[in-house]
Amino acid sequence: MGWVFRTLAIVFGNTLVFWAMSRWLPGFSLLGNFGQIAVIAIIFTLLNLVVKPMLKLILGPLIIITLGLGLIIVNMLLLFILDKLSNNLSIDGVLTLLYAAIITGLSNFILHTLFKKK
Repeated sequence: MGWVFRTLAIVFGNTLVFWAMSRWLPGFSLLGNFGQIAVIAIIFTLLNLVVKPMLKLILGPLIIITLGLGLIIVNMLLLFILDKLSNNLSIDGVLTLLYAAIITGLSNFILHTLFKKK
């Protein structure tokens, strides 16, 4: 599998996760059709590629001290940035942000495990 296919599969998976969270997670709302949700997923994927490594470097000691639970804070920060960048996404409350960060973190872990380079 090429890197383009892996990236598209991860974007599609993130699109499905965002759509599911908008349906079943109170306080997480998305406006627009599936294509607009896909644009939000593309932005989130780009944030994962560009901003997440920098946040992990900055918050490295916290991640180590908490035995990896600090990665939830990194995901929360990414979703907060995504919320501020997108007009179609609204995350209301810290608890909703926490749940969304855990769900997206687990789903991205599964997606990256399924589509990792062999």
